[in-house]
Amino acid sequence: MSTTELAWFKSSYSGSQGDDCVEVAVTRQAVCVRDSKDLALPHFAVGREGWSRFVGFVGHEGGPRQAGCTS
Repeated sequence: MSTTELAWFKSSYSGSQGDDCVEVAVTRQAVCVRDSKDLALPHFAVGREGWSRFVGFVGHEGGPRQAGCTS
């Protein structure tokens, strides 16, 4: 499936400028992710189970920081 055929969307938490976030598109097999600042860059795909685990992890307060990530 090409990038133009995917239904991309951003989080409702995105800034009003619209260029400071990632966009996602959900397919039957995967969740595709791309940078909203440069739509010409390639996107990557994550399996739906992996995406669900990722969202569950970062949804907890301080999630990424517990793993040593910084903002």
